[in-house]
Amino acid sequence: MAPLQTVLITGCSANGIGSALAVALANQGHHVFATARSPSKIPSSLTTLSNVTPLQLDVTSSESVAAAVKAVELHGTGLDILINNAGSGYTMPLLDVDLTQAQQVYETNIWGPLRLVQALAPLLISCGGRVVNISSVGAVVPTPWIGIYSSSKSALSNLSETLRLEVAPLGVSVATLMIGTVTTPFHANEPRFTLPPNSRYAAIAETISRWASGEASPKGCSAQELADLILPDVLGTTGHGMFWRGPNSGAVKFVSQWVPGWLADRMMSTGQGLDELAASQSK
Repeated sequence: MAPLQTVLITGCSANGIGSALAVALANQGHHVFATARSPSKIPSSLTTLSNVTPLQLDVTSSESVAAAVKAVELHGTGLDILINNAGSGYTMPLLDVDLTQAQQVYETNIWGPLRLVQALAPLLISCGGRVVNISSVGAVVPTPWIGIYSSSKSALSNLSETLRLEVAPLGVSVATLMIGTVTTPFHANEPRFTLPPNSRYAAIAETISRWASGEASPKGCSAQELADLILPDVLGTTGHGMFWRGPNSGAVKFVSQWVPGWLADRMMSTGQGLDELAASQSK
């Protein structure tokens, strides 16, 4: 059996990927620091376990990160694995994007993981640790209405793979997980979708709204099913690098690498309301 390890996971709110991973790891005997911006959202199924330490952690705050690092240091077992799972989304046509909200998505999805990696680097290096960055298949295909989210995940994937090269000589491994469709409360945590007045996309507002709510998304697996699937990637038994996991991940990988651009565009535009929008412009 692999040695028991100390793991810190961001974004451990109930019913999400983070809390599911925390349960799976804790059930194997590992010590888990289960963190969330609002600790009250961490499920009691985690907080009542003796080998789980719930922590408040806002990855956009340097002060919050410093406090979490101090808590890990005081625990005295070092840190073997950091899982950057916390993330936020934003569904909105790019012409209508509120730049303040868009910047907040980047603050959570890009600068948050990097802030945490920098702060925890001494502990990870001393343990020969591992960083697991939870990205998305949305990073590699242009999908209407989620350009801010997808571009942030594209940046995270590149950052993660670059980090892998840079910290390998220091004894730290990095895995980038390109996650497919998972059923979680992710969309419910987004800002309420409302097009601004006089939006050029008003004719298809209802269609975009269905994507914003997750109603139009493909069927996904449960968070616990995904956690069980990626557990070997988290623990390092599958090596390092980029891994495509979860429903639709293989299909998206194939489309991004092998399908001609014009056909990929058509596939990703289907059902998005773009044809209806074009028709409305010609009236």
